[in-house]
Amino acid sequence: MNAINCIWALTRYSLLGTILIVGIACSSGGSPELSKLPPNGIILAFGDSLTYGTGAGGSQYSYPSILAEKIDRQVINEGVPGELSGEGVARLSQMLDQYQPHLVILCHGGNDLLRQRTDSQIAVNLREMVELVQERGIEIVLLAVPRPALLFMEPAGFYAEIAGEYQIPIDSETLLNLEKNPAVKSDQIHLNREGYRLLAEAVFRLLRSSGAL
Repeated sequence: MNAINCIWALTRYSLLGTILIVGIACSSGGSPELSKLPPNGIILAFGDSLTYGTGAGGSQYSYPSILAEKIDRQVINEGVPGELSGEGVARLSQMLDQYQPHLVILCHGGNDLLRQRTDSQIAVNLREMVELVQERGIEIVLLAVPRPALLFMEPAGFYAEIAGEYQIPIDSETLLNLEKNPAVKSDQIHLNREGYRLLAEAVFRLLRSSGAL
């Protein structure tokens, strides 16, 4: 191989390597995308009391009800106050079969955190719920619940880990910020009407930024 051909070969492989690196960077960056919800798309909001709307004074003030009005689609509220994540695993399959949703909003694990269950066990249950949804070809988004604390509340890190592992959109900040603000809470744990309205707005933004709306 003469000098000119050698330089050309090195340049060619260098360009290919650059393209490959850029391609990998582009494919791994950004937020996971969702399919656009059809006009008759059904959303299943699955969780505990924060999904149910405890503290708002009526189910019409829960975040799923407010979200349904905002996006003009059916949002089914399947929040069960006091439910632990293991109980959620046992209940979820039936709800998926019954409603056959296009999308699931999962907000679970708060009661486990309150009862100081181990992070590893909560994460196992959340992963099982995510897999139950994805195995049916249904898309899912995750709302992270903050770790309770008297002074410095913080996010529970396993939510972001699960979202990254399964490539699903996540809101890690909204509930953390709302739980820190006494003006939007009805008690130490639950939101009031304004709090649930703000949560619904955040879920709307998450769905829109992820391409579902």
